[in-house]
Amino acid sequence: MTPPKLPTTQAAVLAIEALAARHGRAVRAQHDIGRDQTFAGLVGQDAGEPDAIPHEALLEFGGTPATGVRLFTHDEAVVTVEGIEFDVPRDSVPAFLNSVWSDLVHVKARAFPPSTTLIVTVPGEPGYREAVGPRDLTPWLSGRIR
Repeated sequence: MTPPKLPTTQAAVLAIEALAARHGRAVRAQHDIGRDQTFAGLVGQDAGEPDAIPHEALLEFGGTPATGVRLFTHDEAVVTVEGIEFDVPRDSVPAFLNSVWSDLVHVKARAFPPSTTLIVTVPGEPGYREAVGPRDLTPWLSGRIR
């Protein structure tokens, strides 16, 4: 199933805020708008969008697990779950957060070679995986070890 298209940073922020409200999460948003405020402004003007104004946003959510989202101008996003960063396409961020807040998350631990991996299962998409260092294991992550 293809996630709904979120053509702008503002559309993504609104979709994520609505999802957070459904899960009872407080949201704190910080917006960086304009070439002097965003990373896109450091790179230079887009060839295809000479009049576009770059817009990036940082969203932080209350509750456990500690979750945050950084939305960039060019359909990119970084979602942080308990300090572990995932690169997620902007259109998939609401489904990713829904999976995290619906507890479709587990930590796979292997004895040899020793490793720990945080896995977020998003229905209709391949799972997202990121390595977790031994010092990065929080009580919330430790409670999801399989």
